Amino acid sequence: MAGSILGTRVLRTEDPELLLGAAQYVDDLGLDGALHAVFVRSEVAHGRLLGIDVDEARSMPGVVGVFTAAGLGLRPFHGMAKVHDHFARPPLAVDTVRFVGEPVAVVVADTVVRARDAAATVVCDIELLDVVVDPEDAMDDGAPVLFPEHGDNVAMATTDVVQPDIFGDADVVVRGRYVNSRVAVAPMEPHAAAARVDGEGRLVMYGSTQMPHMLKGLLCRSLKLPPEQVQVITPHVGGGFGGKAGMYPEQLVVAALALQLQRPVTWMSTRSEDMLALAHSRAQVQYVELGCRNDGTFTGLRVHLVGDGGAYPGMGAYLPAGTRRMSNGTYAFSGIQFDIAVATTNTTPTGAYRGAGRPEATALLERAVDQAALTLGIDPVEIRRRNLLDDDVFPFDTLTGVTYDSGAYRTPLDTLVDLAGYDDLRREQAARRERGDRMLLGIGVAAYVEITAGGGSSEYGAVEVHPDGSATVLAGTSAHGQGHQTAFAMIVSDQTGIPVDRIRLAAVDTDQVRTGGGTGGSRSLQLGGSAVMRATEALVTKARDLAARLLEADPADVVVDVATGTVGVAGVPANALTWAQLAEAAAEQPDAVDHDDGTLGLAAQLDFDQGGATFPFGAHLAVVEVDRDTGRVTLLRHLAVDDCGTVLNPLLVEGQQHGGVAAGVSQALYEVVQYDSFGNPLTGNFMDYGIPSAAEFPSFEVHSTETPTPLNPLGAKGIGEASTIGSTPAVQNAVIDALAHLGVRHIDMPCSSERVWRAIRDAEDGTLPDPWREPPGVFARLAAGQEVDAVGLKAAEGI
Repeated sequence: MAGSILGTRVLRTEDPELLLGAAQYVDDLGLDGALHAVFVRSEVAHGRLLGIDVDEARSMPGVVGVFTAAGLGLRPFHGMAKVHDHFARPPLAVDTVRFVGEPVAVVVADTVVRARDAAATVVCDIELLDVVVDPEDAMDDGAPVLFPEHGDNVAMATTDVVQPDIFGDADVVVRGRYVNSRVAVAPMEPHAAAARVDGEGRLVMYGSTQMPHMLKGLLCRSLKLPPEQVQVITPHVGGGFGGKAGMYPEQLVVAALALQLQRPVTWMSTRSEDMLALAHSRAQVQYVELGCRNDGTFTGLRVHLVGDGGAYPGMGAYLPAGTRRMSNGTYAFSGIQFDIAVATTNTTPTGAYRGAGRPEATALLERAVDQAALTLGIDPVEIRRRNLLDDDVFPFDTLTGVTYDSGAYRTPLDTLVDLAGYDDLRREQAARRERGDRMLLGIGVAAYVEITAGGGSSEYGAVEVHPDGSATVLAGTSAHGQGHQTAFAMIVSDQTGIPVDRIRLAAVDTDQVRTGGGTGGSRSLQLGGSAVMRATEALVTKARDLAARLLEADPADVVVDVATGTVGVAGVPANALTWAQLAEAAAEQPDAVDHDDGTLGLAAQLDFDQGGATFPFGAHLAVVEVDRDTGRVTLLRHLAVDDCGTVLNPLLVEGQQHGGVAAGVSQALYEVVQYDSFGNPLTGNFMDYGIPSAAEFPSFEVHSTETPTPLNPLGAKGIGEASTIGSTPAVQNAVIDALAHLGVRHIDMPCSSERVWRAIRDAEDGTLPDPWREPPGVFARLAAGQEVDAVGLKAAEGI
């Protein structure tokens, strides 16, 4: 509305603290008398744990204790999601180790240096067992079984009702096998935890976590403590991206140590540890078949998806269901069949990472669409236009069981084509090919839709005004870099006139914030922001009633003057009261304020429920150069046109777009977690794992269209993961497009110089491999109705 701060470019108010080094993370807490924990981890991928020699470690200076599973007595647990009782994870290995990096013991000492020195002397006696690291190999007959009681390595599997006529009216069926590479989360701040016991005997846990209330609940369950005996506090968090959700063994062990030793205990992961222990993600092999008519319109889609749950299948094993859920994409299909089998392997367990199942859905669709465009001789933009859902179908019920709230899918694609100068790019590409240039030009396009706030539609919000005129916001969505404080302050300021820089978002403390779904699934603004908006409305109502009482006026005549930050009788500005005066009056006259919501002073709190998920969408275009002699790929341009509903702050949205594009491009060109055949990590640090810097990227060209959702008062959808989802296939498609005239039809991610060079060489030699092979036999067994020792994915639709 006119004069509103909403929709304007407000600078982030949280940045000065971060830039000046004043922000406190877990490792900065400096708890009095804290002990330091260092974990001893398995150096083999699979083996029987016959014994652990800790005698030398226990005798070293400063060591308070060395603990194995027997010494702590903790039960196996399930982290963010339970797949099967068989896969419950011991916090410290008991009889078997199943991946390199699994914790087997923990050393506690008075300094971290002494703890590390002692940990280096612990000797594990491990009888080696056969290893399987490839998820397809893991489901073959005769593969070494990680959990003999489970019977095989199929962690979970599901099949749709077979549709024999799914391609009945197709003139062409395009087929491809696409590997969506395993990646590490690699947040700027590695994982960390600290715990102490307060004066009342309560456990106080400090977590670098995205979901404090979930962590509290899991701690209570594992430690058999009532909720009132556990407090979780989240200081600053240096990035999460999905990897810091749920509960990890290290967090549980640190809490148990604090309780047992009755002293503060802190743990800070090293980068190399983090690459082994923090969940990996993506890790899918996708067998995709797309039916097309000769005019380029699509008929049916069939997918056989192999997922990798790692050594202890949990949240990561459910993510393929999220891939299935979003496989309808932005297109009209007559039918979809989507079968899933998730394997257990001797690798780091998998979990969520920026997009969590949705990037994989867009990747498989957009690769198949580009392959179809090449097969049919239709321009990649044009084939998408012929199949996009029309604007008048929303709300749209997909074939996979979700309802898209609102959409205008052609708008971002058309905007993208105009901004990029698409026709000029194609002319330049043709001219280079005609000249025989060694620098090949590639143009890649991707259209996407994703789901946000898909795991729960309710969130808590509260606002309190203080006697000095400042305000504090509480929300159940915790911040770790996204700009929550600025966004929530704008919402409060818009209704109160309190300056944005006088409004603070408190760190999540489960003693202060009664409930919270945490930060994940791009839910924070649409749910947390809407809760803050509704809480502010309730606060304003209380303030108007209090002002009416103080000014002896009718509440209906009392208004908020946002321009001056005062509350008074309409038309009588001289008598208006400041927010500081109102807050002071509320403190002095508590009976003058309604406290039915459980707040004190001038404050309000509530829970907001939007009733369902929202579905952002957009289109991305990448322009790359490929050196035909070396295979090196250079990203020249990347354009993103994302639609996250109503834009509250363009600056924050653009920041999320830039970060999202960087993550997506990084997977397409650089990132991959690799193991050798013995399960040894080959990419266990930043020397070997490809993390790009800003030097590898051009300046991204980011834009927005706005199609509001009807589900919340802000009209907002999520943006934190959208650009990751659109960028990865756009860049991969661009690389393949650069080589398409040579006959190349697919290159798996990451599109490294070696992979691209090999594809060029194979094309020139006439030895290009077929991009298709038959899916693994587990799917034939599923289709035949043969029993597979696994659980289905029904529960995953709600995660």
